[in-house]
Amino acid sequence: MHVKESLVKDIRTSSRQLVRRWGVLAKHVAGTDYSLSAVHAVLEIGLSDGITSKDLSEALILEKSTVSRLVKSLVEQDLVQKIDDDSDRRKQGLSLSAKGLALFDLINLHANEQVRDALESVLSDEVEQIARGLRLYADALALKGDRQSAPEPRIETGYRPGLIGQIASLHSQFYFDLVGFGPVFEAIVASGMSEFVGRLENPCNEFWHLSEHGRFLASIALDGEDIGNNVAHLRWFIVDDCLRGKGVGRKILESALSFADDHGFDETHLSTFKGLDAARHLYEATGFELVEEKPDTTWGTEVIEQQFVRKRPR
Repeated sequence: MHVKESLVKDIRTSSRQLVRRWGVLAKHVAGTDYSLSAVHAVLEIGLSDGITSKDLSEALILEKSTVSRLVKSLVEQDLVQKIDDDSDRRKQGLSLSAKGLALFDLINLHANEQVRDALESVLSDEVEQIARGLRLYADALALKGDRQSAPEPRIETGYRPGLIGQIASLHSQFYFDLVGFGPVFEAIVASGMSEFVGRLENPCNEFWHLSEHGRFLASIALDGEDIGNNVAHLRWFIVDDCLRGKGVGRKILESALSFADDHGFDETHLSTFKGLDAARHLYEATGFELVEEKPDTTWGTEVIEQQFVRKRPR
């Protein structure tokens, strides 16, 4: 459908006015001392008691890592509390505390008064037109967003049939081409993954993976048990060549680190090999530091093994 340029300009002008009048550009919004993202998070949690962080991320159209930090801040401010899901110990819902409920009521009171004050001089039939127009425009924006995001592969968690074999195969092919690792390496990877999957139901463990048409293309695991001392172990991080450069590696890594932070691990450790410069840049960009480098022959071919450590943000 062709839209007249004059109408496009009118809608843009009105949108800018709404943004300013709603106070979106201000540091604090809705008559509170809180940011726009915090206010909207409180509203969504208040309207959907028990909502998960994942669903909150989708509702706010924000990255999971951003929502994880936001939720952590709201919990520390005693506005939000985490509640366990009895049917799945690995899932936690979000609920407003007494302080959060008071803020929820304050936000709604302010917003309702703002709407009523603005519509006092508008005729009743025009109010219905405004409501319908806003609803249609919001729905159109949502539909456009759905169309744009549809092609993005979805990261899932937990075990899926074929996971162990395909992810072990990804590792085997990549490291054979890189440093000549052979059957010893593939066997160690497959054996370790098999043992870990047997512990995947424990709430401190998780596996993230991405697949298309039944083919696994990326993975990462967070093992909260094998090192001990409240230290998490990042394992089996791999991204297929067809996805490199598309931000999948960073996204799946940040999912695992958010999980580690949410579960209160003091540190997260990972082992890798010297020469993987792109991976090292990503690790260091997300808070890891190189703490040790030494020759290693565990995998069948001598390489320089590197140990990285990330401390939980305070």
